[in-house]
Amino acid sequence: MLTTARASVTMIALLVSFLLLWGFTLGPVAEAAVFFDTRPSLSAKSESQLEPWTNITLTCKAQLVTMDFELLKDGTSQELVHLHSPTIKHQFLLTGDIWGLYRCRSGLSNDGWTELSNLVEVTGPTAPPPPALNVDRESAGILRPGDKATLVCVAPLSGVEFQLRQGEKELPVPRSSSNPDRTYFHLEALAPRDSRPYYTCRYRLWNQQSAWSEDSKPAELIVSNEQLPAPELLAQPASRSPEPGALVRLRCLGPLVGMRFALVREDAGGRRVHRVLSPAGTEATFELRNVSVADSANYSCVYVDPEPPFSGSVPSASVELQVEGPPPRPRLRALWSGAVTPGRDAVLRCEGLVPDVTFELLRVGDTKPLERLHAIHPSADLTLTYVGPQHAGNYSCRYRSWWPNRFESELSDPVQLLVAGH
Repeated sequence: MLTTARASVTMIALLVSFLLLWGFTLGPVAEAAVFFDTRPSLSAKSESQLEPWTNITLTCKAQLVTMDFELLKDGTSQELVHLHSPTIKHQFLLTGDIWGLYRCRSGLSNDGWTELSNLVEVTGPTAPPPPALNVDRESAGILRPGDKATLVCVAPLSGVEFQLRQGEKELPVPRSSSNPDRTYFHLEALAPRDSRPYYTCRYRLWNQQSAWSEDSKPAELIVSNEQLPAPELLAQPASRSPEPGALVRLRCLGPLVGMRFALVREDAGGRRVHRVLSPAGTEATFELRNVSVADSANYSCVYVDPEPPFSGSVPSASVELQVEGPPPRPRLRALWSGAVTPGRDAVLRCEGLVPDVTFELLRVGDTKPLERLHAIHPSADLTLTYVGPQHAGNYSCRYRSWWPNRFESELSDPVQLLVAGH
């Protein structure tokens, strides 16, 4: 059965921007296995490179094979498709008046439907926002020359091409991706020659037919050949079990002047750069403020010469910190003002002060989370999709970790969501 509800208006010449409000997960497999999200993903692409405003195709990709797909625009069904054989995705071609907010859903084996997909907004011309460039967690340590490293470039738009750069120079490095909005650059860590190894990425729409986006914020690889003597790392206070909420200073002492220092955290996830300080004489002090159980780990430090030939040190001996008690309570903020317009998304930012955890959004009084998102940063944007009167109420958030230290925060103070017209 095929039902069509399209306006028969001539195609308007538009540039199309795609605002994809879709969280991504870089969390460990053990955490990902806790729940399974059946919501499909929706992405957009133009078949014409010369006229990107024509032949816009929305691809609805399901998590499970199905024969049923539905496309909705501004909360109203636009096309309902029942196929002859099961598949994992279906493409919808937009015609007529294409302005609007699009979502899709896919059928389930029990004749039901999944929840709605992420939002794709087709609007007028806008400048593409910059991407985000992160060092993959397995590469985020102190690298030796020749080590393999992976940089992940994530764009807020779908169906784009990416470019990795060092300064103004494009790097023709291998890349791979299974997602339309991100790519993974695989490169060999080279000892820097002329400057520190800072990298940025950018993207553009429609393959060479549009301008490049702004560069991402730079990501840095710390490369050390371990040719210089090890520094010494001291904790102040010297206790290995500081009180929760205390300030712990980790002082790295090196034998050479004008070095660049890095603090390294060692836990079940491996050796990862925790913080970097610019040249500071023969020492640097790293501050861990408001410590909690999430800071429990072994710490070491290294230093790197900021001048050619950019030699690096052997790591210091480790300092162990073990903090008892609960992690800091998170804060929840609404990323809108006033009442939310029905059909829009409501985004709430949970700020937890602890990186590399899973954030959860809960309705006050409920025990089952409405949304979950793993984030490598200490905050996450949790989204209520296609807001209606049923979403009005108070919400809180929390965060949790299953490894290397198992903990769960208290709930944040509640935030009230009002729906316009109700």
